[in-house]
Amino acid sequence: MTAIRGAAAITGAASGIGRALAVELAQRGCDLALADRDEAGLKSLAAEIGTGRKVSVHRVDVSEPDDIARFAGEAIAAHPALGIVVNNAGVALLGTFEEIDQAQMDWLFDINFWGVVHGTRAFLPHLKTLGEAHIVNISSIFGIIAPPGQSAYAAAKFAVRGFSESVRHELAVAGSPVKLSVVHPGGIATAIARNSRTGAGVTDNARRSQMIERFETAAKTTPKDAALRIIRGIEKNEPRILIGNDARFMDLLQRFRPGTYWAPLQRKLEKMAKGK
Repeated sequence: MTAIRGAAAITGAASGIGRALAVELAQRGCDLALADRDEAGLKSLAAEIGTGRKVSVHRVDVSEPDDIARFAGEAIAAHPALGIVVNNAGVALLGTFEEIDQAQMDWLFDINFWGVVHGTRAFLPHLKTLGEAHIVNISSIFGIIAPPGQSAYAAAKFAVRGFSESVRHELAVAGSPVKLSVVHPGGIATAIARNSRTGAGVTDNARRSQMIERFETAAKTTPKDAALRIIRGIEKNEPRILIGNDARFMDLLQRFRPGTYWAPLQRKLEKMAKGK
């Protein structure tokens, strides 16, 4: 069991799962180092948490390794007992592989994958000095299944999954006190779809609106519920944390039909879209 205590560092903390997680951890006695590009969002979150916990806010662009290294140094200096790191920051990109140019794919990977790698690397030496510590890397259900139109996003989230599982095994073999969980949320009611970028080759603007509408219709899990599930996973040292009935269903379908899951899943999604 991992105790929720000391302090936690969270990237992408200004909104969505990161914000909800910060609030819930604070209520359980955690001090917080909060990172995001959205400084106004961080300040409002700190005000929401109040003065009961020590909270430091850090403007960080996780696509910049120097920003992450600076964040780790500042967070550890402000919170020497920091024992939980949540690499949560992420973005979305709509378009098939042929509609996305290389610069856009690099942009997404720099945030969704390399941000996780650099965050893990920056904090790990400190975490290993503690008697107990936990890293949480946010992947996605699209790190388990890969729908059309999500080639860049799925590739990065599959990469997060593979990286995280390998590092977890390395830590276990070494007898490290650091545990690692990889999180696979299904549809969470956040603004990630509305804030997504569109592939350079996408010429049909209606597709973006349709994608957002489908996502918001299907996203049944609240950020608070996602945060509570992650906290439970940390406490139980769960290596894989699935969030939502949709994620559990898709994970199960992929296990039974690893190479052919898309056809039955597409039929189910079409029925859901029609309200059946």
